[in-house]
Amino acid sequence: MYQLIRPLLFALKPETAHFVALEALQLAYFSGLLSRVVVRPTDSPRKVMGLVFPNPIGLAAGLDKDGDYIDALAALGFGFIEIGTVTPSPQGGSPRPRLFRLTKVRGVINRMGFNNHGVDALIENVKRAKYSGILGINIGKGRDTSIDHAAADYLIGLRRVYAHASYIAINISSPNTKNLRQLQRGDELDALLSQLKAEQARMTDLHGRYVPLALKISPDLDSDQVHQVAALLQRHHIDGVIATNTTVARNGLEHLVGSAEVGGLSGAPLGKKSTAVVGELAAALQGAIPIIGVGGIMSGCDAVEKMHAGAALVQLYSGLLYCGTGLIDECAKATQD
Repeated sequence: MYQLIRPLLFALKPETAHFVALEALQLAYFSGLLSRVVVRPTDSPRKVMGLVFPNPIGLAAGLDKDGDYIDALAALGFGFIEIGTVTPSPQGGSPRPRLFRLTKVRGVINRMGFNNHGVDALIENVKRAKYSGILGINIGKGRDTSIDHAAADYLIGLRRVYAHASYIAINISSPNTKNLRQLQRGDELDALLSQLKAEQARMTDLHGRYVPLALKISPDLDSDQVHQVAALLQRHHIDGVIATNTTVARNGLEHLVGSAEVGGLSGAPLGKKSTAVVGELAAALQGAIPIIGVGGIMSGCDAVEKMHAGAALVQLYSGLLYCGTGLIDECAKATQD
């Protein structure tokens, strides 16, 4: 069915198509049509970060930034949903156009800039949702917050979403917020993780429940940087790591129209690069911390490849744009034990 609809969506500007697709999904959910046409994966439970995931296929952050479509997306059969990235205050993000397709290679470039309605609006949407499965909430730094004060934004986000999240993802790897990736460096990452773990302990005491933290990292780290990140994750007992965000590299794509657009590249061209980082992390971590693999999963084989590299779970986003929601069940079947 999606192959019939896709040409209509691709005739629209990418950001318009994104909105139209989500609104159509919402309508199908509320009308009851979605439950009649979606093939939901059979359960294949995995225990990761102390949580039991009904299947290992999740939705990556970025598709539903404000949590407007949680129930409709959950009805597609994901094992978990991650919403955000959300910032303490609302922000409009980068000027449009800011989303671009590289259709020939099934790629996407975005420079959205953490556009969202703010953490309070997201929390209200979470409260209204009926979904009772595993919900990750991805938090970030506000555009106008200096990098020297970034930790304050992450602490605000952690406090506000703690009671509503199954796990909290810490996004320090988007290429579209100025200087954000600087937080992946040794001393700065060490200081940030220390503060986050201390706040997690306080929130655990306050709420009477432990909510895992997962750090989302860039695919553009070199081997030494990956090993340094792995060491700090272990030192601070971070619960998980999400590998990876989008890449600023355009290797082999320079000839394509649109490839010079500023922003992070996702989709098929990211696949091998993100999988290499998953493998590097797995070698460095030796099972001490679970990895969520994301980036360029366009088929069940791609999902299996991420898991063979060391991922315990995987997430989809750009693959849904090119392949449709049937990709969820395809990946779930391919990764069953």
